[in-house]
Amino acid sequence: MTLTQPNLFSIGLLRFLLAGLALAQCGLALSQKPQTELPRTGLTIGMYRINAQVATTNEQHATGLMFRTEMPQHEGMLFVFEQAAQQCFWMKNTLIPLAVAFVADDGTLVNLDEMKAQTLNAHCSEKPVRYVLEMNASWFSKKGLKAGDKLKGPPFDSAKP
Repeated sequence: MTLTQPNLFSIGLLRFLLAGLALAQCGLALSQKPQTELPRTGLTIGMYRINAQVATTNEQHATGLMFRTEMPQHEGMLFVFEQAAQQCFWMKNTLIPLAVAFVADDGTLVNLDEMKAQTLNAHCSEKPVRYVLEMNASWFSKKGLKAGDKLKGPPFDSAKP
């Protein structure tokens, strides 16, 4: 094949790649909705009540609180993992700033952090945990809550003291 002849393979490949990109963008646009229909659980910590959506699958974990423009002050999202491990979170596509609590099996807050909207900084648990609770920014600090305080509710009821 000479350089002056059209390279039909390259043109076909380019069309295929462009079509794939268009479909991917359509799929991305469809997935840019916040997940608001997850199961919920009631939690308490001290005198505060939390209405938490519960994310249990890898897909639910990956989406988390992405694409939300607001969240009521008493609501949050509890991420539940199958086994304890160091959990790390970031804020890609997350439009609202959040506070994160890494939580032991018995509901004890292991460590807390503040996360800025739309950043890629890693926020990690200081030790292996199965639970992570995200709330609006400064939620824990405004209520005077700190590491060592304990969440109560169905996920933590069966934990041994």
